[in-house]
Amino acid sequence: MDNIIKNIAILGSTGSIGTQTLDIIEEYPDKFRATVLTAKANWQLLAKQARKFLPKRIVIADPSAYRFLKEALSDLDVEVACGQEAIAEAAAIPEVDTVVTAMVGYSGLIPTVEAIKAGKTIALANKETLVVAGEVIYDMLKHSSSEIIPVDSEHSAIFQCLVGEKTSQARKILLTASGGPFRKLTASQLENVTVADALNHPNWDMGAKVTIDSASMMNKGFEMIEAHWLFGCPAENIEIVVHPQSIVHSMVEFNDGSIKAQLGIPDMHLPIRYALGYPERLATDRPGLTLAQYGNLTFEAPDYQKFPLLSYAFDAIKAGGTMPCILNAANEKGVAAFLAGRIRFTDMPRLVRHVMDNTPSISNPTLEDLIATNSDALARSDEWLSRNS
Repeated sequence: MDNIIKNIAILGSTGSIGTQTLDIIEEYPDKFRATVLTAKANWQLLAKQARKFLPKRIVIADPSAYRFLKEALSDLDVEVACGQEAIAEAAAIPEVDTVVTAMVGYSGLIPTVEAIKAGKTIALANKETLVVAGEVIYDMLKHSSSEIIPVDSEHSAIFQCLVGEKTSQARKILLTASGGPFRKLTASQLENVTVADALNHPNWDMGAKVTIDSASMMNKGFEMIEAHWLFGCPAENIEIVVHPQSIVHSMVEFNDGSIKAQLGIPDMHLPIRYALGYPERLATDRPGLTLAQYGNLTFEAPDYQKFPLLSYAFDAIKAGGTMPCILNAANEKGVAAFLAGRIRFTDMPRLVRHVMDNTPSISNPTLEDLIATNSDALARSDEWLSRNS
């Protein structure tokens, strides 16, 4: 990497990925600058970040928090804006080189679209963007100078395994999963798990939505769909492998039978650092992996009956069109309802299956089709929740 400082926009700077991205920026002040910071509603932390990193622009999605943020930063020379539209605009400003999409859920789609239109490098941490609109996003990339560098640890691992290889010679992706906190529970035991149980991930420190998706294994279904679009790999050539230690972050099998794997401690600083520094690997003093401390690395097949959302993801990508969008919308509603105590953990797949079976799907959708389908699926999810909460 040359000595030019990269200007970074972090969409979702107060979340888990966002705060760790700021750690990387602080670690390499001669290479990166936080130029845009955005958050959903946590104006207090966003204000602290603004004072520390002095970005050009900050945006809060929640209009009710805007006044407090504006007042808290009245003495700083920084642009303060609010709303989802302002976040999308901030992702495309000329000063920005790389956009870290760390927003959670469907909300990350439109800002990513605007960043691609503006030709930005996308450090993609929002898996729902490709789940909802993979076909549309990749059609856009064909007509843009933008490129996507994955940040999810699994997709970063696959990306790294493919560097220097011919992708045509890769025949299978082995996507690893921790198995979450309920790997050893029976299906009947899952009926009574609590929100606190589901948020107690054994290996990773993540936000609530992602942690619940990990507990249900929906996140691995999303990651399968994301890998399909990122690497042009058919879903039937993507194998989910449960690896409880979370040391092997994913693998690629090639046509000669050899398998390449990327290993590292369960720490998101690693893939974030790789995405921001690519194609350079940035040296760090942070602790690395000591294999002896883990003793055994184990692998097993996932239980699709116990975790049906994983199989629904394969159903959705096979159906194509707007079905993955429907899957995502229903899951977002299900997770929110579970976190709010409205439904049980095992009600989430029941909700998702109902919405997938009762929402019309559109083949070869436009972005407008996806926006309309998302609204339709959310409404049908609300109808189911009103009857079953």
